[in-house]
Amino acid sequence: MPLTKASLVQALFEREILSKAEAARAVDTVFHLLKQTLAGGEDVLISGFGKWVVREKKERRGRNPQTGKDLTINARRVVTFRASGVLRRHINKEKPTLE
Repeated sequence: MPLTKASLVQALFEREILSKAEAARAVDTVFHLLKQTLAGGEDVLISGFGKWVVREKKERRGRNPQTGKDLTINARRVVTFRASGVLRRHINKEKPTLE
């Protein structure tokens, strides 16, 4: 089951950290700040978790796979995520190393 905003709110509430309304407001605020920062073209780094990077993709040639016709794919910005070493080791259940 995926982690959702609602489950984050519920987890904060169950741990008696915040009321349900406060938890919902806090989670919404964090995601709003993340979206606003990325939309502004800035990267987001959360130490021990990972980094979201906004990248510019140039206009390029492509092909419609259904019709086989050539087309132009417009330039756009995309967001990529790179997990930190700490997160990767945790996911793979590796022991921490001294770096």
